[in-house]
Amino acid sequence: MSTAPRTWLVTGSSSGLGRALTEALLRDGHRVAATVRDTTRLNDLKDTYNDRLWTADLDVTDTTRLRHVVDTAFSDLGDIDHIVSNAAFGLYGAAEELDDQGIDQLLAANLVAPVQLLRSVLPHLRRQGSGHFTQISSTSGQTGMAGASLYHASKWGVEGFFESLHDEVAPFGVGITIVEPGSIDSNFFARLNVAEPIDAYDSGPVGDLHRYLADAAAVKADSLGDPAKMARAIIEAATSARPPRRLVLGSDSYTAIEQALSGRLAALRAQEEVARSTNR
Repeated sequence: MSTAPRTWLVTGSSSGLGRALTEALLRDGHRVAATVRDTTRLNDLKDTYNDRLWTADLDVTDTTRLRHVVDTAFSDLGDIDHIVSNAAFGLYGAAEELDDQGIDQLLAANLVAPVQLLRSVLPHLRRQGSGHFTQISSTSGQTGMAGASLYHASKWGVEGFFESLHDEVAPFGVGITIVEPGSIDSNFFARLNVAEPIDAYDSGPVGDLHRYLADAAAVKADSLGDPAKMARAIIEAATSARPPRRLVLGSDSYTAIEQALSGRLAALRAQEEVARSTNR
């Protein structure tokens, strides 16, 4: 175990990275408040770890319920050292292919819910005078891809929010880390919501994406990230003496973000003269 036992609150704990993180924390001797839509999916862990696993059913898009669960967790457990905002919603398709309900669901889960989770825990963390908030974002928070525009928008939005919070909450002893995983060997793509295709996009990159997502074997082969290794990296980063502002996980994420940032930096430098020429 890398650190003394601490108390963690993790949303979206039933599968994928959230499940791997919850399991790793419990094995290490930590106490975990795990939220899921259906707490029965954690019964096996509850049977093994008993009082070290506190559970609550939660749809993170229900803000009233979210606040109640957070307040109850702090009331039952006392100080909570680490918050991990992991729950998310996946939706791909061209902007024109998306329906209104899907747009609302994705933004509610991926952008509004993390904002409201932070707002719910912050009064408790300020009272403690300490705490660390880890937001699970994605490679998509630094890149863009045809056919996933709204998903990228939600991740860029959440990154902007948490990037801005560093200096805002630092005086209270609260830290922030944004995690940017690449593809993960999980059920994310199996549960992914894909919009109904529009024929006009079939011959372009959106059509290519639809065909790729329909090939489960190809998607599985390209899912490089090991959730257990990623969970371990998140724990080590969050409990380090100086947690990073951002944590990139997966070789595919590193390559994609490095290329995106290099391209944007080159484009920015090419505009230096015109930028300076517009000063008053």
